[in-house]
Amino acid sequence: MINADSTCGRCGKKSMLTDNVTGERFCGKCGFVISETLQDSGPEWRSFSKEGGADPTRTGAPTSLAMHDRGLATIISPMNKDSSGKPLTSTMKSTIERLRTWDSRSKVNASSDKNLRQALSELSTLKDKLSLSDAVIEKASYIYRKALEKGLVKGRSISALIAASLYAACRDTETPRTLKDVSDAGNIKKKDISRCYRILHQELELKMPVVDPVQCVARIASSIGITEKTKRFAVKVLKDAQEHEESAGKDPMGLAAAALYLSCVKNGEDKTQRDIAEAANVTEVTIRNRYKGLRLDQNMDMLGGK
Repeated sequence: MINADSTCGRCGKKSMLTDNVTGERFCGKCGFVISETLQDSGPEWRSFSKEGGADPTRTGAPTSLAMHDRGLATIISPMNKDSSGKPLTSTMKSTIERLRTWDSRSKVNASSDKNLRQALSELSTLKDKLSLSDAVIEKASYIYRKALEKGLVKGRSISALIAASLYAACRDTETPRTLKDVSDAGNIKKKDISRCYRILHQELELKMPVVDPVQCVARIASSIGITEKTKRFAVKVLKDAQEHEESAGKDPMGLAAAALYLSCVKNGEDKTQRDIAEAANVTEVTIRNRYKGLRLDQNMDMLGGK
């Protein structure tokens, strides 16, 4: 491999070469060797596959904020054997046992570490119950770690704060999960989560995007089996309402439920207000109130089109 930007110190020619096999750097004109070893710039993994060749598998799992130690901790194997598989001597065995004891003590020593371990364990449970992606969990872990650094955890419930962090992560990543969904999944009072969420929002200066009601349509529609045609018309109704600023300041889930009910009425689909209200976790009164506004907006739109 030619290094055109390097000049030979002996003959002054720009003809430096690098041998990637031996690791030597030398001049192609006079043969002057600059260095005999070169750091390998290739991949650090080894291929153990049956087929051979370049295996893209890395040497370990990536780091993650969702683990209390970020996945960087070392573990002393419980097997009392050396690298070749031979049993350890009695002296070495007692030494390894002592190392294991100190290793386990050092991992969970500070109260903040114990707090983080418990919080992230509860977050893992919430992830499974709410069917959330890894990106949301990473964001929730990041928010909770920031709260822990600022001392917001002191005197507050770990469960409520990690649930509030998760709700904030859902808002930030525009994942359609309501406060009630998180409350039911964690068996925590809605009031406690909202209080912690307000503290996080204020102290960490979180900038949350406005929830788009269009994203809530698919979730409601799939849970009660609404057809694709009805769903698309509901999305159109919501987009018209956003253009006319009819949706400003209103609950996105209630708007999505009302738009679906309006679409069901128009397309003759047999779905009651109660069915949609239960799927959306809103009241029938909310659907009726939002339905009036959306229907009026559609009528005005039709008159404007004529």
